[in-house]
Amino acid sequence: MATLEAPPSPQIRLRDTPFTNEPFTDFTKEKNAQGMRAAIQKVQGQLGREYDLIIGGKRIKTRDKINSVNPARPSQVVGIHQKAGPEHVEPAMQAALAAFKTWSQTSVEERAGILFRVGDLLRERKWEFCAWLIFEVSKNWAEAEGDIAETIDFCEFYGREALRLSKAETPVQLPGERDTLMYVPLGVGAVIPPWNFPAAIMAGMTLASIVSGNTVVLKPSSDSPTIAAKFVELLEEAGLPGGVVNFCPGSGSTFGNAIVAHPKTRFIAFTGSREVGLGINRQAAEQARGQVWIKRSILEMGGKDAIIVDADANLEDAVEGVAQSAFGFQGQKCSACSRAIVDERIYDKFLEKLKTRVEKIKVGDPAENANMGAVINEGSMKTILEYIEHGKKEGRLITGGSRAKEAGEGYFVQPTVIADIQPKSKLEQEEIFGPVLAVIKSKNYDHALEIANDTEFGLTGAVYTSSREKIDRAKREFHVGNLYINRKCTGAMVGAHPFGGFNMSGTDSKSGGPDYLYLFTQAKSVGEKIG
Repeated sequence: MATLEAPPSPQIRLRDTPFTNEPFTDFTKEKNAQGMRAAIQKVQGQLGREYDLIIGGKRIKTRDKINSVNPARPSQVVGIHQKAGPEHVEPAMQAALAAFKTWSQTSVEERAGILFRVGDLLRERKWEFCAWLIFEVSKNWAEAEGDIAETIDFCEFYGREALRLSKAETPVQLPGERDTLMYVPLGVGAVIPPWNFPAAIMAGMTLASIVSGNTVVLKPSSDSPTIAAKFVELLEEAGLPGGVVNFCPGSGSTFGNAIVAHPKTRFIAFTGSREVGLGINRQAAEQARGQVWIKRSILEMGGKDAIIVDADANLEDAVEGVAQSAFGFQGQKCSACSRAIVDERIYDKFLEKLKTRVEKIKVGDPAENANMGAVINEGSMKTILEYIEHGKKEGRLITGGSRAKEAGEGYFVQPTVIADIQPKSKLEQEEIFGPVLAVIKSKNYDHALEIANDTEFGLTGAVYTSSREKIDRAKREFHVGNLYINRKCTGAMVGAHPFGGFNMSGTDSKSGGPDYLYLFTQAKSVGEKIG
């Protein structure tokens, strides 16, 4: 295999403006809608292409393949990918170790410049990247754009954060010394992202790793490898040297476990299920032969998120916030509202309004910009439908409750609301990761907080109330990493809402916040005698 030479780094001017979030597009304007349709048509013509592994800048083909399909049209192949196996672990590690020797010594200005260049390229091709998300994971236009906008935000934010950390100073300068504090890279990291934010989370963990001077073995989800392949192409175009990011789609149980267990793996950045995250945590805690460090685990593992609707809430706002949080991207967000805890005094009125609102949600092919697309795969659909059948026995079906066959051949599930669910029950405790909302009646605000906190997770939550006292109590007592007041519990914005959760929701990594890059570096204190 011929080694691909990294393209020359373009001249990039470092940002001299404060960070601002990437603005969203108004698709109700026909000009924007036409642009999105044109991007969808362009990407449709590229579906079914084959993508190689990229290890040390070399393109590699394998006998085994991963076929990525469109969940809304499972007969439509989005991309064909080589499948990394155990035999690729050592080559990927050696390529990353070799690249680390030079990349770790590259100036922070050059590393940040790569991120800024990637952000610029993404802006130029934003709708095209949105279209890949529409086809590969069935996001509607707005959800897809939110994913790509967040990816751009990570490029801009982490580039600026790396420059800020490079100028860190010790709180005290001793007389007769020059005291400095440096944040140095860790080494080779395994980046294992999920399929539900296959651009933003995949790119965010990768960008944080490389801007800090680390190198990466990237194992994307087998449900969404194509968007990761397109992102790696952008990295190459922006001038990233070969071996800094090694693209290795493969099975979690073979390639993924092996790279986590490798003695030269310095850190693991993972987002996904609780079960897999805990397995990574256990594996990382074992010292392998030749391992000279404690592996760092950066884990985000989902949630069972609740919105409390108090008796004094603005009911219209609460209904809208719950509906958006529960059914945005088919409920397939770790931040999604899967429990609405509603005061008994407004319970019936809330359910009546929620039923009306949810039944307005259009389920269909997101290429045509339906409100809700398909769930990610057939296995997920079957699991969700099993939860719904169980929920019908535990509670009272308000709306939905079955597969949305009228939407087409894909894995479509109706947005489902089940009321009268009891605390501690299966539907109230277990993460479903689909368009299913359990509604629980609370006696009062104390009872609502008790129910909300009575779960092993602690990622996001929201409270709708007009009471300042209750808002302040929620800040103190609602035990989640991301709390929202009188707004939906999804849609964390980079810089404004550093994201990560408590308990079994993970290590509270706070992506998109001022502490995040600390997780990808280690602090080195230097005291130099002078004079």
